Amino acid sequence: MLPKNRRANKKDIDLLFKSGSSVSFPNLTFKFIKSSKDIPSRISFIAPKNVAKKAVDRNRLRRLGYIVLKNHIGGSPLGIVGVFIFRKYQDDVSILENEIKKILDKIN
Repeated sequence: MLPKNRRANKKDIDLLFKSGSSVSFPNLTFKFIKSSKDIPSRISFIAPKNVAKKAVDRNRLRRLGYIVLKNHIGGSPLGIVGVFIFRKYQDDVSILENEIKKILDKIN
């Protein structure tokens, strides 16, 4: 899990949905805003109810996302505020890791 100060909060997420750019892959969509400030990146995960009906499954998806992101957070540029949104239920760590790596490479 990322520390709370490295995750996007509710205000950030509202701003992302109003004016953020997005990158889509089969299992994940990444909405983000590049800030000109030299602040650390703040990234969160969202698992909607249409992806997994049970809260246990949604929490598992978010936890897997944070575990994978923790390995690749150093590769993300400074000043990114973003949110990964699950499009499908995917609990295979290698597939999630590949998509997150591709998304972070694409926005650099």
